[in-house]
Amino acid sequence: MRLTDRLSRATAGLPGPLAVVDLDTFDVNAADLLRRAAGTPARVAAKSVRVRALLDRALGAGFTGVMAFSLAEALWLVGGGTRDVLVGYPTVDTDALARWAADPVARREITLMADDVAQVALASAALRDAPAAGPAGSVCLDVDCSLRLGVGRWRAHLGTRRSPLRTAAQVADLAAAVETTEGLRVRGLMFYEAQVAGLPDASPAVRAVKRLSVPDVDRRRRDVLAAVRTAVGRDVELVNAGGTGSLESSAAGTGVTEVSAGSGLFVPGTFDHYRSFEARPAAFFGLDVVRTPGPGWATAFGGGYVASGPAGPSRLPRVATPGWALTRREGAGEVQTPLRLRRGGRDLRVGDRVWFRHAKAGELMERFAAVHLVRGDEVVGTVPTYRGEGQAFG
Repeated sequence: MRLTDRLSRATAGLPGPLAVVDLDTFDVNAADLLRRAAGTPARVAAKSVRVRALLDRALGAGFTGVMAFSLAEALWLVGGGTRDVLVGYPTVDTDALARWAADPVARREITLMADDVAQVALASAALRDAPAAGPAGSVCLDVDCSLRLGVGRWRAHLGTRRSPLRTAAQVADLAAAVETTEGLRVRGLMFYEAQVAGLPDASPAVRAVKRLSVPDVDRRRRDVLAAVRTAVGRDVELVNAGGTGSLESSAAGTGVTEVSAGSGLFVPGTFDHYRSFEARPAAFFGLDVVRTPGPGWATAFGGGYVASGPAGPSRLPRVATPGWALTRREGAGEVQTPLRLRRGGRDLRVGDRVWFRHAKAGELMERFAAVHLVRGDEVVGTVPTYRGEGQAFG
């Protein structure tokens, strides 16, 4: 039985649109991510999951700690019992900072991210206003890992525009500022090489960028670690690196104490062309056919779940039902999605279910209140997403 038929059989009787995760594949993917990390602790990236039960499942499989995408999310997770949460991005949410400063457990279990003294000042102000003393707040510094080639006006920036901290001196200066701020300490450093972890191996040019980036980041990481050691008088305990697309090279990097991954649990469409691992999709959404406007055409209800990033076909959902495709003129629709029959497909009728994969991982779960967990050809559980628990963190 092909995958989409199995999913249709498992969810027969459940109304669409609906989201599913194939647990057998999810578990295989979790084990494969840990294997690729080769013994280096792996932190699960919450933004790529957004389902608390599945975050817990990954932690139970061997992941160590969570990377949250907002401080408010981290507070919610810690309030529910999650421990060791690294906030992957800086925050200016003063309400969340006040709650963090006032809660000794949150201050112990949550590590803030910073790349600017302005963010440090906000955390410091929250601590000054806290009603009671508590453990020192932990801070991780985000270091730019983009690849820069050339000189002067001919310099190319390859990678994300993420952190202003690039040189060892810049990182050391901010580390010293954190250490001299009452109530704060430097816990770690993050080196996210987006041009390695986040780009598919779709062209010789991309593969060349990756080959050049890995030794460049490794060299600069050594320099940064040495400078921070001098600035704060000790080694940091946390050095985070990588993502699903770069686990092998990141885990092998000098000084790295942990890697992060999350998208590899679901394997969305943008991860189809990586050479570093086998793509095994685990997350899908199903839409029901409500019209057949002509021979070789079918219209499904819902489906306009377009991913973040540069607008274009790469951000559209992928049709998982064999032999069917989105139309170029309409794409995925707000209320309905037209589909065109291609070679090898079989006709769809009103009431049939069509299966899709989101272009990115956790963003799909913002569209659904619950996700159905499938084993074989049956649903073995239904759990709430963040949205289903009444939570939305941006």
